[in-house]
Amino acid sequence: MSRIKEFDFSRARRVTPEETAFFRRAFENTFGFKPPKRGRPAKHLDLKYKDIHIKIHPKALKWAKTEAVRRGVGYQTIINNVLLEKAA
Repeated sequence: MSRIKEFDFSRARRVTPEETAFFRRAFENTFGFKPPKRGRPAKHLDLKYKDIHIKIHPKALKWAKTEAVRRGVGYQTIINNVLLEKAA
């Protein structure tokens, strides 16, 4: 049996929109939920945090990085937690 290295697309056909709708309904009926969306999620739906730029004193940054290593998390998480504690 020989292995085919390239697919002959000249004989392939496109899937029709009706077939796609049929496949989606079959997936939903089989698994009980809609098939997941493909590709990267939209940014406006996935924003939990805002990107900013701040200047921090080197001693504060060193403390945050040391504390992050001690706790096993990222230093930005430490800075965010401290700010949230002070804001609350």
